[in-house]
Amino acid sequence: MSNDWPRGWYSDEPDQPGPAGPQPNFTPAGPPSPRNQRPPGYAAGSGAAGGGYRDAAGPGPGNRTAWPAQPPSRSWTGGGGGGGGYRRRGWRRWLRPRRILAILAGLIALIVVAAVAVYFSVNSKLTKVDALTPTSFTSAGTNWLITGSDSRAGLNTKEENQLALGHDISGSRSDTILLLHVPANGTRPTLVSLPRDSYVLIPGHGYNKLNAAFAFGGPKLLVQTVQNVTGLPINHYMGIGFGGLVSVVNDVGGVNVCLKGPMKDPKAGLNLKAGCQTLNGDQALGFVRTRAFALGDLQREQDQRILIKGILSKMTSPGTLANPFAVIPAANGAAAAITIDQGTGLTQLISVAFALRNPVTTTVPIANAGLSTSVGSAVEWNHTEATQFFSDLGHDQPLPKDLITGSSVEGTV
Repeated sequence: MSNDWPRGWYSDEPDQPGPAGPQPNFTPAGPPSPRNQRPPGYAAGSGAAGGGYRDAAGPGPGNRTAWPAQPPSRSWTGGGGGGGGYRRRGWRRWLRPRRILAILAGLIALIVVAAVAVYFSVNSKLTKVDALTPTSFTSAGTNWLITGSDSRAGLNTKEENQLALGHDISGSRSDTILLLHVPANGTRPTLVSLPRDSYVLIPGHGYNKLNAAFAFGGPKLLVQTVQNVTGLPINHYMGIGFGGLVSVVNDVGGVNVCLKGPMKDPKAGLNLKAGCQTLNGDQALGFVRTRAFALGDLQREQDQRILIKGILSKMTSPGTLANPFAVIPAANGAAAAITIDQGTGLTQLISVAFALRNPVTTTVPIANAGLSTSVGSAVEWNHTEATQFFSDLGHDQPLPKDLITGSSVEGTV
């Protein structure tokens, strides 16, 4: 390139002394072009960052005009002093889409890992038994047999005294027997009480009360007996004892009930006032044990259905599910308290929990609640109505309204 160009023409570099002699004049002849024209009154050294056009010695020959200062690099973070500059603020970096997506992905991964850990922890606490038996009966939907036994397992003498359970009572008898039918067509589930004193044929033992099947052969013989008398296959089994019920109710923070009248029964350790209240585990156990009603067991069955619905409604409520400090203890407590068949897992238990939130509730059609038999007073089913009743369930058909008794709470006598 020619040496005629002045040194520093591309910047605001000050003039440097050089050899004496005339210097080339870079002032264009003729009218100034738009590219060379300066704004009126443009002062020396004016402009952002001290750049811009600069007159070294005013107009006239020998005046040099420098190029405008170039914008700073994007990586420059300086500034101040009126010099301006490009500054990247730290908080803006956190708002970059990639960074936000990375944070969200990390949170989701953490939640998934925690959920999986809780799932396997709860699942490991489940107790499984050989309860189901093969059958030729078929049914639409899914059928659960749910039992509550008087087992004292896990309770010490002090706790038995506190719960008014008596002493030296070994084994277990089924105080609560429920059949839950979950339709395949998406309609409401049906929860049916099978009175424990129902007079039925028990395979290998002749006619006896239904709960005797549990005493003779445990869950498996009870399942077989229920299948034979209802004509429905039992797909899942779930049972809970006295101690387990107390623990579950306490783990969910109690169950709300509204009583029309007071409930008092020293034999069940029960003393409740009328009105709405929250039952703790001890009170809940007495609530489902007492038979001090005019209807006896038939009223107790309604109370049992109400309590089950209350427990599951509390466990599956948004407030519980959204609170890990509530749902995890409740899930762990429930898992440790129940017994299920070998083919049932945590996924099925979650589905049945939601099914029990708002089922249709009723009792099997009854012909005689005080049938005299060789094994004592028993309950005789209305076999004609019961046959049609279970046939409708097995075909996912709605039950006749006159066979739906519902559930309500009554005060004790």
